[in-house]
Amino acid sequence: QVQLVESGGGLVQPGGSLRLSCAASGFTFSSYSMNWYRQAPGKEREWVATINPGGDNTYYADSVKGRFTISRDNAKNTVYLQMNSLRPEDTAVYYCGTRYSGRAYWGQGTQVTVSS
Repeated sequence: QVQLVESGGGLVQPGGSLRLSCAASGFTFSSYSMNWYRQAPGKEREWVATINPGGDNTYYADSVKGRFTISRDNAKNTVYLQMNSLRPEDTAVYYCGTRYSGRAYWGQGTQVTVSS
């Protein structure tokens, strides 16, 4: 079955950096686009970034463009989110996700807290 496991979250000061990872299994990872989403307290889940199967096309929400970088390693079945210049408003639970056989799959999420 499809499994997505995020890691790498934590507490960081404003202006700091974190790299999130998402390990995937249960499907042919290299054939599917992968996404990062986030959900802040009291808010709906919002899309953050997408990477195509080959890793040569990436897309970002305006709120993170120029600060976040999505990448993937198809040999390791892992997608990453490098987050730089973090702001308090980036505080959220971050989820990776994909769509497989017509259904959306999510990991359990990893908490990112940006605070001094």
